[in-house]
Amino acid sequence: MHRRDLIRIAAAAAAATPMPRWAWSATLRQRDLFPLGVASGAPTPDGFVLWTRVAAPPAAPAADALPGTLTVRWEVAEDEAFRRIVRQGQAQALAVLGHAVHVEVAGLAPGRWYFYRFLHGDAVTPPARTRTAPAPHEMPRHARLAFASCQRWEQGHYAAYRHLVQEDVDLVLFLGDYIYEYAMPRRPPVPPEPPPVRTHDLPVATTLQDFRDRYALYRSDEALQAAHRACPWLVTWDDHEVQNDYAGLAGLGGLGGVDAAAGFLARRNAGYQAFYENMPLRASALRRGLAGLGTLDGVRVHDRHAWGRLMDFHVLDTRQYRDRQACRPAGGAAQGSVSPTRCGELREPARSMLGADQERWLAQGLAQDAAGGVRWSVIAQQTLFSQRNTAQPPAERFGTDTWDGYPASRQRVLDALRAAGPRNTVFLGGDIHQNYVCRVLADFADARSPVIASEFCGTSITSLSRVPPERAAEIVRRNPHILLARPEQRGYAVADITPERWTTTLRVVDDVARPDSGIATQARFVVDDGVPGPRPA
Repeated sequence: MHRRDLIRIAAAAAAATPMPRWAWSATLRQRDLFPLGVASGAPTPDGFVLWTRVAAPPAAPAADALPGTLTVRWEVAEDEAFRRIVRQGQAQALAVLGHAVHVEVAGLAPGRWYFYRFLHGDAVTPPARTRTAPAPHEMPRHARLAFASCQRWEQGHYAAYRHLVQEDVDLVLFLGDYIYEYAMPRRPPVPPEPPPVRTHDLPVATTLQDFRDRYALYRSDEALQAAHRACPWLVTWDDHEVQNDYAGLAGLGGLGGVDAAAGFLARRNAGYQAFYENMPLRASALRRGLAGLGTLDGVRVHDRHAWGRLMDFHVLDTRQYRDRQACRPAGGAAQGSVSPTRCGELREPARSMLGADQERWLAQGLAQDAAGGVRWSVIAQQTLFSQRNTAQPPAERFGTDTWDGYPASRQRVLDALRAAGPRNTVFLGGDIHQNYVCRVLADFADARSPVIASEFCGTSITSLSRVPPERAAEIVRRNPHILLARPEQRGYAVADITPERWTTTLRVVDDVARPDSGIATQARFVVDDGVPGPRPA
């Protein structure tokens, strides 16, 4: 299907049209048509996006397969019993979009909570909660958000989400690796790596149906469904939504000739479409991207979201537009780390993590924050932003897949940050399966340069870290701007934000192998208004 047709269909399906007086289709009654749950996202002062995906139960007879188009109802109410319905309508679940439903609701009051649900025949989703963003001129006295990433199915249960729903957050930021594309390992793990906690029988995801099946597996988890029902999410992706360590148009085998590149592009397009189908994104996400590179020209996930004058979220995409990793062999995987003396490509000035257009977009947004009096500029992206030298100084060794692999691009972001002068800047990240807390320097090549921002890079929901704690402690000693590095526990982070202070609490589960695991606080850090750099609470 051509991109223009896909965009037109997605926009039409997302339109929040009034519910007609006649009854909707009575087919497929008495059946759970919503086994993957619901979600909401992209909140604005007057609305949000509602999501679900219609699916027939696995045991349903072939004759009862879903039709090409299915009409569902949706309702938004002020109360959980749906006695005070404020918006309602119908939406189309189309086979061409995996029977996903995206409803863009508008015309609501700013800064308040609502309940929503989907219906078809006798099938009704459980009530779910979402909210609108504060009014543009408002300075909220308090906001509470969680950020999370990296939830490989077989490496643990989603006990973290069982606890997250009790945190009463306004918003969840998911920073990438919602799914993992791998098949189950063919051989048992070598100690000290633990055995899988749970299994699946899906192949390596390469086609659109493969990716749809993978999202269906992950979204079948009850704890994850509950977390989506609790509040709106802002989402971005990392590499595993397509392929480990891919970079722009470069994947494994994607540097080895025209046929290999075309094969990887087809895989990337499939992963991108499946991400859109399974996330609470607006139809406009399909309208912009890389032109002329296939039937789907990309999905735009980098976006800005305002929370009154308290916060602006600059959600980045560090995968789709980046240059390939430095010194990466043709058709092969990225190197884990390199020495700059042996990899001159690492510091080439033209290389970018974001692409030139997204770099300019971010710089413009930071300048707008400064001009508009926004209190906290939140740069929500995928991985560790601060420099992490893993060698004993004066020697240097840096990872190629984090921002360390793109030092010139990072410096341009830092220069833009200094030039714009927003009041407070906080970087949030994931990817590395470790908790990191850092002071962000104006120039990491000069350890004496001033601190200009704060960074919290969160651990994973389930995905394992192979870094021993003693190795992480060495890295802290070698990099004075790194205040904490803890690889040994899984979890999420909660941020409490007021006009005067940002407080991040690192929450970690006791045992990722237990669905009923307890949870504890690993550490807590504070950033004071006007004072860049975290400090222990």
